[in-house]
Amino acid sequence: MNKTIRAGLIVVAFGAALALAAPALAQPEAEAQSAAEQELPLDDMEIYRELNLFGEIFDRIREEYVDVPNERVLIRAAIQGMLSSLDPHSGYLSPELYSDMRFDTEGRFGGLGIEVTMEEGVLKVVSPIDDTPASRAGILANDFIIEINGEQIGGLALDEAVDLMRGEIGTEISVTIYRDGVRRPLEFTLVRAQIALSVVREFIERDVGVIRLAQFSEQAYTGLEKSIRKIQEELGDDLKGLVLDLRNNPGGLVDQAILVTDAFLNRGNILSTRGRAENETDRYDARADDLDSAIADVPLIVLINGGSASAAEIVAGALQDQRRASLVGTRSFGKGSVQSVISLGVDGAMRLTTSRYYTPSGRSIQASGIVPDIEIFQEVPEVFDGRDEIIGEAGLRGQIGGGTNGEATTGSSVFVPADREMDTQLNYAIDLLNNVVTNEAFPPEQTG
Repeated sequence: MNKTIRAGLIVVAFGAALALAAPALAQPEAEAQSAAEQELPLDDMEIYRELNLFGEIFDRIREEYVDVPNERVLIRAAIQGMLSSLDPHSGYLSPELYSDMRFDTEGRFGGLGIEVTMEEGVLKVVSPIDDTPASRAGILANDFIIEINGEQIGGLALDEAVDLMRGEIGTEISVTIYRDGVRRPLEFTLVRAQIALSVVREFIERDVGVIRLAQFSEQAYTGLEKSIRKIQEELGDDLKGLVLDLRNNPGGLVDQAILVTDAFLNRGNILSTRGRAENETDRYDARADDLDSAIADVPLIVLINGGSASAAEIVAGALQDQRRASLVGTRSFGKGSVQSVISLGVDGAMRLTTSRYYTPSGRSIQASGIVPDIEIFQEVPEVFDGRDEIIGEAGLRGQIGGGTNGEATTGSSVFVPADREMDTQLNYAIDLLNNVVTNEAFPPEQTG
C-alpha cells in the first residue's frame, strides 16, 4: 500500500516537472507574444471570456480546495490584486483600512509611526515619523520589515501589512527588521501609541526661522501659518530668512500642498494635473493674501532629500520653478502621480492613480525626482555609510513612468542627524541666510 502511494507521488511529481520544463524551452518567445497580446485592448467578447475564466477558477476553488474557503476573502484578494497590479500606489482599502486612512489624513491614529512602501514584495521603511515609537526605537529609513509578532509578512498587500502594525494603544508589538550591512535581523519591541502628529514644528537659529513640516495632513497649512506668525512676532525686523524643512516628508493631501505653496506665492501657477482624457486636466494657481504679503521679502530656502515625496515635491517643485526659494539637499523621491480615494460605501474604498502632476515649468518629476539647486550631503556615520540612500520611485516595480526627465538610477540620501549641530544641510542653509557662505544659486535669479 505504501509503495503504491509512494510510486504515485513520484509519477505526479515527475509529470509536474515535465510540464514545467517543456514550456520553459520556449519561454522567451511565449513571453514576448504574451506581452504583445496584453498591450492590445480587449473587445467585449474577450472581456467576457476573461471574466468567465475568473468565474471558473473561483468555482473550482470553492468546490475543490482542501478546506472550505472564505468567499469574501477570495473576492477581495482578487480585487486587491487587480488594483495593485496597476502601480505601487493603487489598491483596495477594506472598511477598516479606509477608516484608518481617514485618521491618517486628519493627523491622528494609533500605531508605530512609520511611513512604509512595498518593494519587491517586502515591506520597506520610507521614513520614521518624528517623535513616535518607531523613531525613538531607532528604526531607520531603508529598513525592511520581515516579521510582525513573529509571523512572516511576505506576500501580504501593503495595506494588510500596515493593518497588522496597528492595534489598541498601549499594546506591545514585536517587529523584526532586516538592515543592509547588519549580519543578523534586528528585533524591536514597541508599544503602540496614539500618533497625534504635530506635523509642523518651528524653532529659531541665528535669526533664521526654521519650520519642519513632517507630512501633509489636514493640519499642515494651519500649522505652517501659526509657525510663520510666531517667528515673525518673535524676531520682527531681525528675521533674516526662513527654512522650510521637507526632508523625509512622505507627502499627503494635495490640497494642503497647494495651500502651503500658496503661503509663499502671491501669483502664478502651483501645479497642473493631467488624467488620461483631455478633459481631465486641472490647474491650480496662487492668490494674494495677508500671509504671503507679510513674508514677500523674506528669503526662503527649502530642504529636500530622498525621502521628500509626493505633496512635498509639489511644494518644492513649485517654489523652485517660480524662483521663490532655493532648494538645498539631495534629490527627492520622484513620485509624480496623484491618487484618488473613491468611496465604495460599506465596502471600503479604492485608491486609484488618476493623474500625473506637473510643476509650473511643465516638468513631470515621476521617477526622476527634483534635483536641488544646491546639492549638500550629510556626514553619514560609518555604521550607516552606503545604507542611507534610496532610489525612490524609480526603484518601485510597476511605477507608471512618463516623467519628462530620465529616471533615477542612483540613490539619494535620507539620513538626517538628530543633533542639529551635526546637520550639515540645515546649517548650510542657515549660513546662506546669514551671508556666512555664498552660492550663485541663492537667492534664485528672478525672471521677467
